[in-house]
Amino acid sequence: MFSAYMTLFRTPGAIKFSLPGIIGRMPVSMDSLALIFIVVAANGSYAIAGALGATASIVVAISMPLWARISDRIGQRAILIRVVPLKLFGLSLFLLLVLNDAPVWTWFLSIIFAEAVSINLGGMVRRRWLYILSPVETTKSGDKNDRHLINTAYSLEALNDEFVFITGPIIATACATSITPTAGLIVGMLFLAIGAPLFAIQRATEPPASPKREVDPHPAVIKNRKLQAVVAPTIFVGGFFGAIAIATVAFTDLYGSQSQSGLLLAIWAGGSAIAAIINGVIKWRASHAVRFLFFLISLTLLSIPFLFVRSIPALAIALFLNGFAIAPLIVNAYGVAESAVPPEQITETLSWVVAGMPLGGALSSAIAGWVIDSYGAQTAFWVPLGFMICALAATLPYFKTYKALIRYSSKHV
Repeated sequence: MFSAYMTLFRTPGAIKFSLPGIIGRMPVSMDSLALIFIVVAANGSYAIAGALGATASIVVAISMPLWARISDRIGQRAILIRVVPLKLFGLSLFLLLVLNDAPVWTWFLSIIFAEAVSINLGGMVRRRWLYILSPVETTKSGDKNDRHLINTAYSLEALNDEFVFITGPIIATACATSITPTAGLIVGMLFLAIGAPLFAIQRATEPPASPKREVDPHPAVIKNRKLQAVVAPTIFVGGFFGAIAIATVAFTDLYGSQSQSGLLLAIWAGGSAIAAIINGVIKWRASHAVRFLFFLISLTLLSIPFLFVRSIPALAIALFLNGFAIAPLIVNAYGVAESAVPPEQITETLSWVVAGMPLGGALSSAIAGWVIDSYGAQTAFWVPLGFMICALAATLPYFKTYKALIRYSSKHV
């Protein structure tokens, strides 16, 4: 049943880049929660915390595809050794300003600087899987077994993402509530400082750089309608994620159990982790496009129970069930995207899939923070549901594109 996973683990060099990839992207699940703890401890405002998170997300949405495009051109190692030190410096500056009671506007400037050098390490990891598993360096060839292994690799990385989102919030919450509100962000910085260099030194599995071609240059990938068909709805899915995070923290605070917010978010990720494992062993007959739409609808329906939770145990159950639609949704978003472009643009393409999410998270964090301050934590659960409805609506302009994706993808799963 798990033979595909064993094949991945036996692939030369795979574990050496996959494990550092987990360590290096731990801050993804820690930073937004850490920022909430820091800002609320400093001035008690969820609205400012949401606005700061929104600002960070907007900058991330802009910067990640840019650095990914450069990564395709000059190589992963070359980009990592340039941007990671700048990221660590920017976050250190933010902490210094907070600890010295600097004006709030300076917090925003420092976060803008830090997030302007954000990289999509998860996309780099997936790019390496595609490179070492593809029989030919192309995403449009290979038999069904090859495609199944790539699906399994994406599922493994989705599982790794969920491990990050299970442990990260717990670590960030424990550090912020037991040590100091700034400790969660500091620990996240340590993870990045360890994981990114360990990943960068794995030269044997690094995809070759693809310098810009003067003849027949590739256009910007975001102009590709197939990629747009995925990015448009995932922008709002990112809004769903951002709203759930801040609403969960506020909900536990309402019941006097803020220290349990990390555990609840870990339970949410746990449901997604189980789904990721199952998704990786199934040899799907349905195309990536069909699966993407199915799980998009499922995630919307599974968001309705949040409106009726009135206790922390009830919220835990709702989060766990909701998580079952998350990992398969993201796996198939990547599957649709990577099949739409040539190998020279894969890293940039994979970055666009998740770059749209912080953009939605920017808007939802601000909205959810305002709703919490104005109407309470319970009402805030309308925000993630609203974003999922918008995600479904975002697929409608791409009806013809999805029909073409379904016809094409069904031959390549």
